[in-house]
Amino acid sequence: MKYVLIAILVTLAVVAARPETYTSRFDNIDVDRILNTKRLFDSYFKCLMDQGKCTPDGKELKKLLPDALQTNCEKCTPKQRDGTDRVLRFIVKNKPAEWEQLKAKYDPQNIYIQKYRESAATRGIEI
Repeated sequence: MKYVLIAILVTLAVVAARPETYTSRFDNIDVDRILNTKRLFDSYFKCLMDQGKCTPDGKELKKLLPDALQTNCEKCTPKQRDGTDRVLRFIVKNKPAEWEQLKAKYDPQNIYIQKYRESAATRGIEI
C-alpha cells in the first residue's frame, strides 16, 4: 500500500511538472490558406491589431500571443510551432509593413526580437 501511494505521488508530481499546452482545437486550421487569401489574412491582422472583429480562433490567438511570446511558445503544440514558423516566414518576407506594425504593438522594445533572433535563424526565419 505504501508503494502504491508513493507511485501515485510520483505520477502526480510528473504530471504537474509538465507544462500544459494551449488548446489544440484550432490545430487543423489551414494556415497557408489564411496567409495566401488577402481577405482572410487582413481579417486576422485587423483582429490582432484591434482594428476589426475577431473570429473565435482569432480571439484565441490574440489572447494567447502575449504568453507565447513571453515563453517562446513553450505551451504550443507541435502543429502550433510549425504554424508559427510558417506565419513568421511569410509575414517577414511578404508583408513587411504588417510585420513592423505587429512588432510595434506586441514587442515595442524589441525584447522578443532580441531574445528569439538566434533560434528563429536556426529555423530559417530572419527577424
